[in-house]
Amino acid sequence: MKKILLVEDDKTLSEGIAYSLKNEGYNVDIAHTYAQGMEFVDTNEYKLILLDIMLPDGNGYDLCKAIRIDKNTPIIFLTACDEEVNIVMGLDLGGDDYISKPFRIRELMSRINAVLRRYSNETLGNILVSDEIKIYLIEGKVEKFGEEIFLTPSEYKLLQILMENPKQALDRTILLQKLWDIDKMPRTLVTSVVS
Repeated sequence: MKKILLVEDDKTLSEGIAYSLKNEGYNVDIAHTYAQGMEFVDTNEYKLILLDIMLPDGNGYDLCKAIRIDKNTPIIFLTACDEEVNIVMGLDLGGDDYISKPFRIRELMSRINAVLRRYSNETLGNILVSDEIKIYLIEGKVEKFGEEIFLTPSEYKLLQILMENPKQALDRTILLQKLWDIDKMPRTLVTSVVS
């Protein structure tokens, strides 16, 4: 189930949004302050964060900056501030989208789905992401639920191939070609690897 963090100080609005998200199959955590939001971010992995700008103990811009220090989680700002300068600032700080209050719930759901489509199984800079698994391509590191897991070089390469080809049935021969770089091997070795 996709997990979303909603950081919104208006309790009535946050309950309404959470109810609608749950009906769409999302698991939702709600934070009403900057401090609660940061605590949730530090202890959980989310598919997406919905972030109000005006919070009682800080603001969404600063929370977005703090999240962006070490996370690529998609962020959609929710705010009554619809002036261009506020929108630009939110996007420049690392927000993926911006929706002004009041909004229709169907529009919010559509924007959430659009952002998640862009992030789903794609390379975020030098990181491959699929559900709770991340491959850090430069470091050659794999994490599951935020904890590093250790793989053999062949296991690592196989996982990378599968994550780079989501929702595809890969033929055994194709997998072997990609796994062993068969195009670069001498022909006699290729025959023994594929047979």
